[in-house]
Amino acid sequence: MAATCEICGKGPSFGNNVSHANNKTKRRWNPNLQSVRAIQKNGSVKKIKACSRCIRTGAITKAA
Repeated sequence: MAATCEICGKGPSFGNNVSHANNKTKRRWNPNLQSVRAIQKNGSVKKIKACSRCIRTGAITKAA
């Protein structure tokens, strides 16, 4: 499964590692995903992957 937040859709960013000798190699920055339990509108509980920003702002309670 891709490294994507199920609430906001945030995914990995891409760029380069740059060494002191200015060598460039590809790399990616993944979002800080955590597995959390979210209560859905019908009252059932589902495990989702959410980024730390969505957890901190409380978006899980609004989106689930």
